[in-house]
Amino acid sequence: MSLRNSVAVAIVEDDDAIRAGWVNILDRLSGYRAEGEFSSGEEALARLPENPPDFVLMDINLPGMTGIECTRALKRLLPDVQVIMLTMFGDRDRIFDALRAGASGYLLKRTAPSALKAALEEALAGGAPMSPYVARQVVQYFQESAFSQPAERITEVDRLSPKENGILKLLSEGCQYKEIADKLDISMDTVRTHIRRIYHKLHVHSRTDAVVKYLASERTEN
Repeated sequence: MSLRNSVAVAIVEDDDAIRAGWVNILDRLSGYRAEGEFSSGEEALARLPENPPDFVLMDINLPGMTGIECTRALKRLLPDVQVIMLTMFGDRDRIFDALRAGASGYLLKRTAPSALKAALEEALAGGAPMSPYVARQVVQYFQESAFSQPAERITEVDRLSPKENGILKLLSEGCQYKEIADKLDISMDTVRTHIRRIYHKLHVHSRTDAVVKYLASERTEN
């Protein structure tokens, strides 16, 4: 893949060493390139619109403007840019604040290079990548919450095929696309096709929304 056709990823991170580490990782990933490094949300908002990337890796705990505030403002300026939040911890409230601000996914900073590439590919395919720990926090939240959605509105999950239901269950457990492909002995393209059908049947546009409906249906049945 040529540099022109590679996926551009900007990094917003105030720690110089961590930011340099992400740049190094991206430069080693085939098909991706680091394009734009910013040490604050304010700097990112001022300069990113000049040359919008495909993705932004956003530190959640920035000085001054937080990563969540920057994401919210950035999505207003560049709605097509996908923002993936990065954090050292899995604070539940921040997870949901980030997703509500428009983030496409949420990863821990200790994410391995291979997992970062898988997450970017998942987001490109229309998913919402999350580190397994973060995904478990989301699942736990909805398992503990009382769902206000009427039972008759949670029937879309019943329309899924057994294969689709199995894939949705794995998504709810935090599995990445490659893990699902390996577990079910199917190709990544087949996984993506099933997930597009799942989203269509559930009338959702993200992994988080699909998992919410799945967990809601599970809770209703129990």
